[in-house]
Amino acid sequence: MGKQYLVVGLGRFGTSVAKTLYEADADVVAIDADEDLVQEAINNNIVDNAVALDATDEKSLNSIGSDFDVAFVCIGSNQQASIIITLILKEMGIKNIIAKAVTKTHGKVLEKIGANKVIYPEEYMGKRVALLAMEPNMIEHLRFSQDFLLLEVKSPSVFWGKSLMELGVRNKYKVNVVGIKKKNGILNASPQADTIIEKEDVLLVITDSKTANQLESLK
Repeated sequence: MGKQYLVVGLGRFGTSVAKTLYEADADVVAIDADEDLVQEAINNNIVDNAVALDATDEKSLNSIGSDFDVAFVCIGSNQQASIIITLILKEMGIKNIIAKAVTKTHGKVLEKIGANKVIYPEEYMGKRVALLAMEPNMIEHLRFSQDFLLLEVKSPSVFWGKSLMELGVRNKYKVNVVGIKKKNGILNASPQADTIIEKEDVLLVITDSKTANQLESLK
């Protein structure tokens, strides 16, 4: 039996994590307090197992069970909620908790209460962009498991001048673009479907290992 994943929060980052897992045929359950986001995730084939519930409510969160190998806490804007959820998941006995943080203080709290890994999606671009000048086309930031990872990649020339919608990156390349760093250093942390990819762009993506290797080979 393969690993089971729980994704808490269906914002842009959580949706990307859930979709990447689902497209790789992983067993994933996604939850969010917003019923519209849950229904949208199901309607758009992001996941087929999504539940609307308040994850800060211990009884509600326990109702989905604790048989998960990895739990992603993808709530960043509501720091109190992400802390409460992480604490509940830890008390439920989930061994591997990966939590999103928006500040260092937020991240330290998450680590102290049991998060195994804290990630700062909006900082990954700026922190290691200098390495892209010295290394080839790709920098791996976080490996969720043996199969799934978060990485930076220089935009391939086949992407230049095209929008994310035109490229169909999710369907054609099985890649979820969660951020774009422009040449001037400005980070677009919420790229839209009509966002145009330019020559000097650096993409922050979530994908699987096989697709990452294929992406690196694109020219």
